[in-house]
Amino acid sequence: MKDLTKGKPSSLILSFAIPIFLGNLLQLTYSIVDTRIVGTCLGEDALAAVGATTTLSNLIIGFLMGLSNGFAIITSQCFGAKDEEGVKKSFAGSLLMGTGISVALTVAGLVFLRQFLAFLNVPDALVQEAGSYIVIIIAGLLATFLYDACAAALRALGDSLTPLVILLISVVFNIAGDVLLVMVLKTGVQGAAIATVLAQLLAFVICWIYMVKRYRLLRLGREDFRNLNPQMLQTMVKSGLSMGFMSSLVNIGSLTLQTAINKLGQAIIVAHTAARKITEIFMIMFSVFGQTMATYCGQNMGAGRIDRVKQGIRLAILYTCIWCTLAIIASYTIGPWLVHLVTGSDNPVVIKNATNYLKFDTLFYYVTAVICVLRNAMQGLGDHVTPLVSSSLEMIGKIIIAATLVPWLGYTGVILAEPLVWFIMVIPLVIQIFRMPALKEAKKA
Repeated sequence: MKDLTKGKPSSLILSFAIPIFLGNLLQLTYSIVDTRIVGTCLGEDALAAVGATTTLSNLIIGFLMGLSNGFAIITSQCFGAKDEEGVKKSFAGSLLMGTGISVALTVAGLVFLRQFLAFLNVPDALVQEAGSYIVIIIAGLLATFLYDACAAALRALGDSLTPLVILLISVVFNIAGDVLLVMVLKTGVQGAAIATVLAQLLAFVICWIYMVKRYRLLRLGREDFRNLNPQMLQTMVKSGLSMGFMSSLVNIGSLTLQTAINKLGQAIIVAHTAARKITEIFMIMFSVFGQTMATYCGQNMGAGRIDRVKQGIRLAILYTCIWCTLAIIASYTIGPWLVHLVTGSDNPVVIKNATNYLKFDTLFYYVTAVICVLRNAMQGLGDHVTPLVSSSLEMIGKIIIAATLVPWLGYTGVILAEPLVWFIMVIPLVIQIFRMPALKEAKKA
């Protein structure tokens, strides 16, 4: 456990963020390896089939991850306030509510899968493979949530190292599963999906066993699931749904944009799949410091240390902006090589369009850095509305662009989409952070 309410903020933030960074990097490394295995062993058709449904899986999985992180904010606040009973009850509540929501999403996803594929405008030639891949991912949503919930609870107590170690084991298992199922047993895209779900299940089992043995605060008994405080549950629902919907609104916008991309042809679908995979690497620090600030602000909010919150926000923005500069340099020097590395494709249409996407969008990453730090910090401070407003603006912007710029400009419209909405969605966050009562009181004091 790590108490983030005491000690030098810069050291605490970096030491907490580094394991999260390595964990996210591991996850992205697997994602890229998975993409490369599918592209190399099964061809561009299979890669396009997976890429055509990636936004749908990101939408649902992103919601569940946001949900678990939102629940864990209340756990971190209880930990910061030295409320041991609150830590146990909040974790128990997160498991109960999250399990119910995960099962509901699984049922809805399986029942309405055909309608989702039709909405995404998945080309007829890719529908069968795309459906066989995404149905397995949806069937494994409960395992995904349970691991996310356990990892989020560990981070709420200041332990960001253990989720990294468990994720490393999971990624190794996942890659081994890909090699066995896709390359050796020739199970197609279904094999890649099965390997992913089994790896998530393994990660949850290991994480749960570790928590029970290592942390008394997370060792739950039957009494911890009974007589849960209605006020606490209400707060958890607000926090969890806020962070879940914050992620979902972003992904709904991307999903709508994908419906327009899927009309531009298979080469563009592959190009955008590659560009987004590389973008996830470039944006890794945004989510890292976002998760860090949610926990850091939550603990310090619980302890009443608002002065440390302000200092932490400034440091997180500084660190992410340094990373932005490195991403720009990479896109302009090794961009084409990265696209080939991810896809295995030498198609000039794929290489050119994906590289153009990277070169343009990275120039505006500084805006995104501010967005990610502020909206997660606000969640930790108890403002669950402003981040949703900001994410809603992103969703609306992408929907409008999908209906206007993409039909008019083709893939150039897609390239322009995100920078345009970033400048819009940062406005409410910047305004609100200076208006938050808690931060104003700290300034007066």
